[in-house]
Parts: sequence; C-alpha cells; structure tokens
Amino acid sequence: MFKKIEDFFDSFYTRAETIPAGIYLYQAPPDAELPYKLHLRVESDGSGILILNASTVLHLNQTAAEYTYYLIKGMEKSAIADTVSQRYSIPRETAEQDLVEFMDKIDALVNSQDLDPVTFLDMERVAPYSQKLSAPYRLDCALTYRVSDGTDASVAPTERVSRELSTAEWQTVMKNAWQAGIPHIIFTGGEPTLRDDLPELITYAEELGLVSGLLSDGYKLAAKKYSLDLLEKGLDHILLLANPDDKRFWSALKVLMPLDIAVTVHITLTANNCAGFPALLDKLAKADVVSVSLSVAEESLSDELQKAGEQAAALGMSQVWDLPVPYSASHPVAFELADQKTPQGAGKAWLYVEPDGDVLPAQGVNKVLGNLLTDPWEKIWKRH
Repeated sequence: MFKKIEDFFDSFYTRAETIPAGIYLYQAPPDAELPYKLHLRVESDGSGILILNASTVLHLNQTAAEYTYYLIKGMEKSAIADTVSQRYSIPRETAEQDLVEFMDKIDALVNSQDLDPVTFLDMERVAPYSQKLSAPYRLDCALTYRVSDGTDASVAPTERVSRELSTAEWQTVMKNAWQAGIPHIIFTGGEPTLRDDLPELITYAEELGLVSGLLSDGYKLAAKKYSLDLLEKGLDHILLLANPDDKRFWSALKVLMPLDIAVTVHITLTANNCAGFPALLDKLAKADVVSVSLSVAEESLSDELQKAGEQAAALGMSQVWDLPVPYSASHPVAFELADQKTPQGAGKAWLYVEPDGDVLPAQGVNKVLGNLLTDPWEKIWKRH
C-alpha cells in the first residue's frame, strides 16, 4: 500500500495535538473558475481521508490533514502559515512554503482528468492497513445475487439471502454508511446492472458525496446509451470482469474505453486459460486497457500469475489488487511485499453488504457483523 501524501511534511515537524475528528465539507463558490467539492474525514490520530469531487480518495498524514482542515474552514493562507508555525515551532516561511506545495498538489488533482478512484502521490511503501480506523474506506454492496444469462448461477451464494433490499432501503444503507464516515461504495453482486434502479442508486450516492464504483460483467454496458446514463448519474469507476470468450465483454470494452471514466479489467488465471494468457494481455493492451486486476483460481498457478503481472507492467498497465474481485486473494503485488504476505484489508479497509443488508468482513467470509439497515453502525464496527 502507498501513502497518498508522503511523510514529506513529517520530516519538518514534531507531533502536536491533533485537530478534531469528524467529517468536513467544502464546496467551491458558484463563481469559482472550476467548481469542485472536498470532503475531509479526520481520524482520532489526526490523519485523514480527503475526497475530491466525489471521485478520488486520498489518504493524508496528520500535517496534510491539518492543512486541509484549515482550508475547508476558510482560513486565509497567511493565518494557516501562522498557526502551523506556532503549533509545530517551525519558521513561518517553511510552513508557508509547504502549504503552497500541498495546495499545488491538490489543485493538480482537481484539474486532472481520468483519475483512478485512488490516486497516489509521492509513493512510499508502508505496512498495509496498519492504521486504526473509525470506519472502513469502502463498502462493497451486493445489490443482487442474480446473474446474467449465460453465467453459471452457482457462482452467486443465493442460498444466503431470502430477499433483496428495495431502492429506499439501499438508500438508507448508503446514508448510514456516509454518516459513519465511509467515503467509497462499490455496487457489486451477482450482476448489479440487473437492478433497474442502479442509475437511481448511483444518483443518490453522488448526492451524498460518495465515491461510487461498479463491478460488472459489462454485458449491459455494451449499450452505449446505458453506459453514458450511468456516467451522467455520477458513476466514478468500473471494474469489468473479463470473459474473453464472450463477444459482449469485448463490445462493452469498446464502448467504455473512450469514455471519461476509470476502467479496470479483472482477469482470473486458471489452468484452462493459462497458455493463452499472454495473448489475452496483449489484446487488452491493444484495446487501450491501462489498468488490470489479476488473480488465480488455485495457488499452484502463483508463478504464472507473477509472470502475468510482469507482462502487464511491461505493457504499461497499472495493477489494482484491492477492489472486490471473486475467487482469490492472490495477486502480483503480493509477490513484491518483503514478507511475501497478501495485505489483508477485509474487515478493516472494506466491508461487504449482502442483498438483504447483512454485513460481512468481505465477500465469502461468512461472519455476519450485523445488518446495516437495522443495526447501529457502532455495533457493527465493534464486531469487525
């Protein structure tokens, strides 16, 4: 895992008393040259999560969170420099210079196009999910366990739920998540595009300020009008499950890649497709795919998975490993870690909600922590 704002600032400062924990909002004035929206979640240790335009999540160290807090509160730059200088006993010129550098980075992100849902600045390797959190970074919401025609229905655990939440109930779940401080939601399943109310749910997520993603087989996304509608409603990123033998997958890819949205393709390496995997990656690269998520169906293929990761990197593809993909927690990034252990974010950095509102640590981890529709958030999080 990487820090989004490096500990560059920490090299100048000794620790000071943290700013108040909570969620803070800033909306650019109507006459601003470029309208933008900032949400800041401050943790009890003073670190924070900053959401830019409900589309990009940044993790902030204590000093960066403090700068953001003062900016959202409307303090003038000179007053911020004075405050930081006094709190950390550093020269005012240093505080002012660091503030300018920080604001330049945020400004660059606000003005950037096609950002991934998580953007990394000044990358530095740190222990994954080592922070104590007041809430997870993301909620994976299985809207339904129904699957598309031609998909093996046994892959979805339909026996676990007796009903699907209504539109209003899912809106309550999202509202509860936002009030708990969860900034990012992913609509998954089953196949979430089978829910007719998906555009409405994306709209509501946008109104709340949530970053929203979609995990889909893409078959319905092959209709350009439908895909454009989801984007216009506020969808921020898509994880497309690859089925190279189905023309509908390639049709969806052809529609999505030119659009102004971050797209990641997930591929599972199996004994059956192993021989053709290099050719598949080449074909995806030629289709302008720049982000992939790779996993294996069985651990005996780990060496092949590592080779696939190396090939993807050589093709200029970034690799995403912590989005909600099925079947395997193994991925190429795990091989790069010094301890050779896969980062474990399930139940910490993200939680999973079943179609009836029950909360699990992650998909396939059959431990019910509570129900986000009926149980208080504090009770659910305490059990994680």
